[in-house]
Amino acid sequence: MAAPRRPDALVVGAGVIGLSTAVRFAEAGLSVRIRAASPPQQTTSASAGASWGPYELADERVVHWSEQTRLTLEKIAEDPSSGIRLVRGLEVAPFPLDPPACVRDIFDFELCPADELPPGYVSGWRYTSPLANMPAYLEYLTQRLLGQGGTIEIGAIRSFKELAGTAGVLVNCTGLGSRYLVPDDQVFPTRGQLVVVDNPGIETFFQDWAEHEDLTYILPHGDHVVLGGSATPGSEDLTPDPARAAAIVERCAAVEPLLRVARVRRILVGLRPSRSSVRIERDQVDGNPLIHNYGHGGSGLALSWGCADEVLALSGLV
Repeated sequence: MAAPRRPDALVVGAGVIGLSTAVRFAEAGLSVRIRAASPPQQTTSASAGASWGPYELADERVVHWSEQTRLTLEKIAEDPSSGIRLVRGLEVAPFPLDPPACVRDIFDFELCPADELPPGYVSGWRYTSPLANMPAYLEYLTQRLLGQGGTIEIGAIRSFKELAGTAGVLVNCTGLGSRYLVPDDQVFPTRGQLVVVDNPGIETFFQDWAEHEDLTYILPHGDHVVLGGSATPGSEDLTPDPARAAAIVERCAAVEPLLRVARVRRILVGLRPSRSSVRIERDQVDGNPLIHNYGHGGSGLALSWGCADEVLALSGLV
């Protein structure tokens, strides 16, 4: 049997960053293969909330990346099977805060008067944001890739040297795995936990800007609502914490009392691949091109398409 044809690009990692990047390559007319230790539905991305909006990143490039991603997600939302929905909602802060640049240009953005804010908050604004039902969205991206002739193979690697020469360009979308594969000691895990409950009739999102580990967000997805959350830097514990889950529900119910009686479906835990700044950079391994695309923290969805566009440009293949 003939060996598989050497692809133009081999993307390592099958989370939202890897899938989006691979789709961009495939839809540019290039042959692309994904190699990943786990299939998309078993990646950290599958346990994400997930809403558009850069989180935990002080990187000037995210404004452009997030805008390009939002515009792409708005188009994707036209497909009801994509898992992406456009939902209006409220973003707040318990301290004086100017709205981030990435939301000010959204067509229905508006500042919220102080008397319309929930107790304890002093700043707020409303806008329409893409929300992602991540399992459905990952399946949508998978089918979009396969429809363009892309392939996915499951298998862990110990070093990028193993893949040198197997493709025109290698793309590193391994997230937390970059700690060991690059290696990059600037990458660290941030444990996140959320709670999925039956939807008692909520149609708008809510999220706050917290300066501590305990976050509060409410993300409706049709028949269920994702409640969050937490951010514990350095923790790699994937065991659900019932006490923390109860605290999440209580914080969210303080904002939306309907949630007090909502049935809990499940508790999800994941590790955000945190870094002080996203790394998108052309490198090489044994003389072969290697492009890094990792370190997105909790902003994987929010930056996915903008970063994919930049990686494609860096590849020199189009």
